[in-house]
Amino acid sequence: MTDTLVNTAPATSVAGIPGLPDDVIVDFNVMVRMRDGVHLATDVYRPAGMTGALPVILERTPYDKAGTPRTELSVARPDPMTRPELAVRLARLGYVVIWQDCRGRYASEGHFTKYLSEGEDGFDTLEWIVAQPWCNGKVGMMGLSYDAHTQMAAACLNPPGLVCMAVDSGGFSNAFTCGIRQGGAFELKQATWAYHRAMEGGAALTDPRVKPAVAAESLMDWFRVMPWGKGRSPVRWNPEYEDYLLEQWQRGTFDDFWKKVGIYAAGYYDSFPKVATTFMSSWYDAYVQTTLENYEGLKGDPDRPLKLIMGPWTHGNRSRTVFGDVDFGPAATFDGQVDEDWLTYRIKWFDRWLKGAEADEGAKVHLFVMGTGRGGRTAAGHLNHGGQWITSSDWPVPEAAPLDLYLRPDMGLGAEPATGEGAISYDFDPANPVPTIGGSLTSGEPVFTGGGFNQVEDAAFYGCTRPGMPLSARRDVLSFETDPLAEDTLVAGPVEVELWVTSDAPDTDFTAKLVDVYPPCDDYPRGYALNITDGIFRCRYRNGFDRPEPIGNGEVFRITIRPFATANLFKKGHRVRLDISSSNFPKYDVNPNTGEPEGQSRRRRVAVNTVFVNAERPSRLRLQVLNADLLTQG
Repeated sequence: MTDTLVNTAPATSVAGIPGLPDDVIVDFNVMVRMRDGVHLATDVYRPAGMTGALPVILERTPYDKAGTPRTELSVARPDPMTRPELAVRLARLGYVVIWQDCRGRYASEGHFTKYLSEGEDGFDTLEWIVAQPWCNGKVGMMGLSYDAHTQMAAACLNPPGLVCMAVDSGGFSNAFTCGIRQGGAFELKQATWAYHRAMEGGAALTDPRVKPAVAAESLMDWFRVMPWGKGRSPVRWNPEYEDYLLEQWQRGTFDDFWKKVGIYAAGYYDSFPKVATTFMSSWYDAYVQTTLENYEGLKGDPDRPLKLIMGPWTHGNRSRTVFGDVDFGPAATFDGQVDEDWLTYRIKWFDRWLKGAEADEGAKVHLFVMGTGRGGRTAAGHLNHGGQWITSSDWPVPEAAPLDLYLRPDMGLGAEPATGEGAISYDFDPANPVPTIGGSLTSGEPVFTGGGFNQVEDAAFYGCTRPGMPLSARRDVLSFETDPLAEDTLVAGPVEVELWVTSDAPDTDFTAKLVDVYPPCDDYPRGYALNITDGIFRCRYRNGFDRPEPIGNGEVFRITIRPFATANLFKKGHRVRLDISSSNFPKYDVNPNTGEPEGQSRRRRVAVNTVFVNAERPSRLRLQVLNADLLTQG
């Protein structure tokens, strides 16, 4: 376990680092032994002259414990703090602060397998921390993205000393349904992440030829020849990274592999420790579903206090107001709305649970409702969509009421299903997938990017071949719209799309995208079709993610696509639109329609896919709505 400590650097004052004070003592690169003998590099910051033991703040990261996180900033302080600078600030407030490189990353030993070592390594690290004379037995964890995953992974094993967490945009509830795969499809942010990080770890640390070899590969070109295979990928120069990527891609059945610690917190809710936790994410982040599922799965126990914060942002960008081509207004920042800034919030959170400080408990749930802006174009050239914060006693919002809208043969969305024998068919050609234009994305650069955009093809987006043409003009996109709304409609909650479908292929996908359609105006003479949320479903999993089965000849079946939840005001005069298709690339991998094992087919075939839209087989969009009078509109 963690009974061995190897110190590769003596205790030293931070004064040796330019710009940092000398009232903090640091042990750099303390090598903490894990249960299998691997040592993880750990920096320990302590207030100089401390007497007695103190509470500890811990962050475990694959992004360099001595580096500069891109998100440790605020509106008032736009230049991000380095990790050492942040550690000093927290240490001066009376905390021991610990940053640790994850296994196989930067100064730590061991083999990196993404996500799967973080539970045991986190437990062993906490076990070591509480045994140290400078620790009073109380530990809080924090971190964004992967650093959020490390928190939930450790907590699942109920480690000693863990009292509170600030889980920011991550912490897998079930990586098969959000984060690695979604609706059975593979999230290709995992491919872009592996490509970029393969230049930093594993073989790249010992072989100087690896980084330039990976960097010389054209990621754009490699996306055109998916799926990748062993030795046939841009990360083949670093086998450690190619191996784990292909394993995730090709493990297409929800089996014991997906129930491992680190990627399946939902399997541990019943035994999860009594840890005070703030869960935070945002509507255009890749971890909406994970965040909400963790909150819902753990709520209800008064000994486990929870908070939930959902902004309009992309991944971790909580001090901005523009995401994609959309301006969400001055209230969109965390800063000055939920608290002074995110760091101030975390300090209060740790003071409350690690020091017993008095605290204003405030609202349990903070939600940003998008769409209260005046429309048109801002001076900077973005859609003025706007928005404002509301609070709630819970999630889903208890006051929300269901609203079902039925798909109709005339491409309408209405309150009642159509009569007759309505069905709409289209050809889905995997060689010509529907291009991704924004959405709930992260880590996709330079291939794709997240946020809100007009759903019109543009050369800036990968795969767009007809700039200026709306996606709804494609023959393989079915766009169902309401009439112009007679009143403001505030959608806030889970989103589900139930489809009755069939296909002549042994396997295929169906996608769904919720769109807020602005009417024409001077700034946007063709209107503006703003993507709100989207999802996908792979039909081989229609009988369960653990039971993939080919589609039977002539089989008609019902599927449920679960786009991420959202909160958006569809204003009077706007239309609610639902786009149905069979691909959204490069956000998700493209189904070749052959029924072959996941991520391994070298063939493709065109599928004839059909959506039924009648009373006997009523395909529908299921929303949750609130009274729009809750909002003050701009």
